Amino acid sequence: MKDQELVKRLLDEDADAFELLVKNTEGLVAHIVFKMVAIAEDRKDLVQDIYFSAYKHIKTFKFQSKLTTWIGSIAYNTCYNYLQKKKVLLIEEKQDEEMEEHGIETLANRMAEESGNEVLNKIFRAELRAILNTGIRQLPPLYATLITLYHYQELSYQEISQITNLPEGTLKSYLFRARKQIKDYVLLNYIKEDL
Repeated sequence: MKDQELVKRLLDEDADAFELLVKNTEGLVAHIVFKMVAIAEDRKDLVQDIYFSAYKHIKTFKFQSKLTTWIGSIAYNTCYNYLQKKKVLLIEEKQDEEMEEHGIETLANRMAEESGNEVLNKIFRAELRAILNTGIRQLPPLYATLITLYHYQELSYQEISQITNLPEGTLKSYLFRARKQIKDYVLLNYIKEDL
């Protein structure tokens, strides 16, 4: 269903349309909330707040982005405001570094290819995914969210910029820092132990 039709049905207070909206966006919302907020009880409340806000403000949707991006923006802003109230540090302040050419997936693929045998390759990829996920959990909330939106949700820089209201250059810099922190975590906690 196209965004225009779904919004029209939402404005007509069609309950089925709201269920469809939730179904179409729950993965994106869950990724944002789970990466930004550590406390499970608060996550549930935030998800309810996000969808209540979307329902309440659907009449303000201007079709300047995709509906899913708009919902993602509400989710991000809701979590951001929650973290601000809790005084949680969203990122670590570090000096800018050059942009990294390869993301986590490239790192995982490269390491898996070096393992040789196809069965070992599959096992290695599964283990590496688990290690990388542990590394992502070590990141500050904003970095973990950006990694998730870019690598798991496969959103473009432009879409992430619309969700987070961050300039694309800043996003690229933050993604670089996040990847570097994950890579450092993997190297420090796993690779050196195996050498």
